[in-house]
Amino acid sequence: MPRRALLALIIALALSAPAPAAALTLRDAAGLHVVSQTQLDSRLIALSVTTPALSTPANIRILLPSGYATHPHKRYPVLYLLHGTSGGASDWTKMGSAEQTTAGRPLIVVMPDIAINDDGGGWCANWYNGGRYGKPEWETFHIDELLPWVDGNLRTIANRKERAIAGLSQGGFCSMSYPARHPDLFSIALAYSGAPDIAYDSEAQLLVTPIINATEVGLDGVPANSIFGPRSTEEINWAAHDPSTLANNLRGMDLFMYFGNGKPGPLDSSAPNPGAEAIESGVYQLNVLFHDRLQALHIPSLYDPYGNGTHSWPYWARDLRWSIGPLMQDFTHPPKTPRRITYASAEMQYAVFGWRVTMHRKVLEFSTLGHAGRRGFVLQGSGSATVTTPASYRHGKRYKVKIRWQGGKTARAVRADRRGRLTIKVPLGPSDTIQEYSIDGSTAGTTVYTATVKIVP
Repeated sequence: MPRRALLALIIALALSAPAPAAALTLRDAAGLHVVSQTQLDSRLIALSVTTPALSTPANIRILLPSGYATHPHKRYPVLYLLHGTSGGASDWTKMGSAEQTTAGRPLIVVMPDIAINDDGGGWCANWYNGGRYGKPEWETFHIDELLPWVDGNLRTIANRKERAIAGLSQGGFCSMSYPARHPDLFSIALAYSGAPDIAYDSEAQLLVTPIINATEVGLDGVPANSIFGPRSTEEINWAAHDPSTLANNLRGMDLFMYFGNGKPGPLDSSAPNPGAEAIESGVYQLNVLFHDRLQALHIPSLYDPYGNGTHSWPYWARDLRWSIGPLMQDFTHPPKTPRRITYASAEMQYAVFGWRVTMHRKVLEFSTLGHAGRRGFVLQGSGSATVTTPASYRHGKRYKVKIRWQGGKTARAVRADRRGRLTIKVPLGPSDTIQEYSIDGSTAGTTVYTATVKIVP
């Protein structure tokens, strides 16, 4: 080929080749400030962020799917993948083969810290701190800040059907607790050697309480009961974060549980590891209790008590390998969003699937929004409540609202606001004066009143 023709061909090929992808810049959003960002390889990004919710910077690792930069219009589901006690954001890529297991999968994986300085852990709660509350606020960091930050910075499919959460050990508690508290954010939850019962069963309480107290004192360096409070007076706070207590909130999700029995198994070395054996033996009991609770409520799950195996990384890496195929299949055929919502919470204010509830009562206790849909709902609790519906109604139109409660029945007209929502005042009954699950409350009892609300066009 003549030199001039060859030069022209080279120039043409250069002009037709795609430009190299620009480096991905992750920006501040939703309360998170990006302190540093390092591209560790073509898929893996390491981040340090600060947040008002934590006293020190937190680390985040992000695994992008292959081809993320070269397909600028493609969006992806997200897996939030959590480490365990005294671990860090890098654990799953260093010891759990997360990068190899997700290779070739159209999936974004986000791995945040759930402990400060890779020590102890926060059990994914906003801490009680002797009644002062305040930092650390792990739930605020993960749910209120990290999730919207990820959706704002990355090309995610930002809805519950394309969002999953998984974790090991303490992170396995988190990966069931967060969906139980926020079922409108996740449709898939996986626990690898997790602790999904910390309050519902007395056997679980005996197992878990000394472990959490030891983590607080020995690893976090804080007084015992800093996370949830003393069980004698603040059991309501333990129950309010407990997947077993909140199990009804998990209805309609795809749930996965993998765990061993604590006996040395095929992936253990020849040297005995009494600590890993004992912890997994306890994990076995907690998962059996949780599974029994799910079965009693007729909530299906993928339940894999795989037999011999200890509380160690070879099994968690295998759990991820075993579950990645079913997980991706669930993203292809996601669980349906429930048409009618039933949700229990001990918070004074909560929001779920577009419903907003503010309880007006004197003490902490559970309330339940039940069978909530366009035609009405049932509310259980004490005191009264203000309920705002999702934007399901015609702007400016009046709707007849009929309420029946222990004090009688009433009917009134309520006009939909400019977003198509109805705000309804709901009477229940006299407010309880003793906190639910407290020692005094166990003798006085907690009275639950029921109001039935019907919405008529």
